[in-house]
Amino acid sequence: MDDSNEQQPEQHEEEGALIQEARVWQGQGWTARVIKNEDDDGWAVAMIKDGEPEPALVGPWTMGRDKKNPKPLDVSAFHTLVKTANEVLRRHEQQLHAKLHKNLRVTTEDGPVTVKLDIVPDEDDAYAILAAVDQYGDELASVRVRPDFKLNVTSATEWIESGYRKPR
Repeated sequence: MDDSNEQQPEQHEEEGALIQEARVWQGQGWTARVIKNEDDDGWAVAMIKDGEPEPALVGPWTMGRDKKNPKPLDVSAFHTLVKTANEVLRRHEQQLHAKLHKNLRVTTEDGPVTVKLDIVPDEDDAYAILAAVDQYGDELASVRVRPDFKLNVTSATEWIESGYRKPR
């Protein structure tokens, strides 16, 4: 019987080599680790990005044929897990960006004004920059405000009408 078509995990002896085994698989900047699900009798898989202390993604993992042990990791399952974990990180980054960078447009007598709020997170001294830009991209004003400043049409209009005085 010819075993050459069977997919075997790569075995590496050298230090720092990637592990590609039934319960741990490394590659593409990620480590997949099959772990016992603490909430029930099943299994879970944790996806950990290289250099990060916590998993970016933890999800259920399929039971093997014996209904007791986990299904072994393989190259195709790992690629799917990497794709999913990267998507989770991308969505998280998009949500964080949207939370930290807001803008809206206000119509004034002089034309449209885009008002931007850029929050600078800092454990000791968080703040935000409120800025106004005209339709040509020229900055009209910029002030430092509290990081919890609520940017909406009303607050932006009031700021513009005040001559861009720092909001309270």
